[in-house]
Amino acid sequence: MTTTQERGEGLDDLPYNVFAKACPSRGTLEHVTGRWGGLTLGALYEGSLRFNELRRRVDGVSEKMLSQTLHALERDGLVHREAQPTNPPRVDYELTPLGRGIAERLLDLIHFVEGRMDDVLAARERYDETRGAR
Repeated sequence: MTTTQERGEGLDDLPYNVFAKACPSRGTLEHVTGRWGGLTLGALYEGSLRFNELRRRVDGVSEKMLSQTLHALERDGLVHREAQPTNPPRVDYELTPLGRGIAERLLDLIHFVEGRMDDVLAARERYDETRGAR
């Protein structure tokens, strides 16, 4: 198993190692980097949103998946859910400070990927051409 020390990152004082099977950080990493978690955090970076606003923003997510994603992110302390005692009920979701820090890093990655998609598409085309030629 590779530890943070073995990778030379100077993080040997951290009590968690995501590469260890039983480390609880793995679950949070899955919530953050899964398809819907990353997109939900990115969408909420823009500000507080109601459930249906968020669902429209994260195109393609089902109501059930968005609900599950929000529950997981709220449990991890990344999203704050605020229910207003109105009729009909109003529920707003926003990032916590921890969620905001994670979303900033995710958005850097998202923007990097978006900016390099021409390279990715060209690589896919080359790959498909070489595989089809065999």
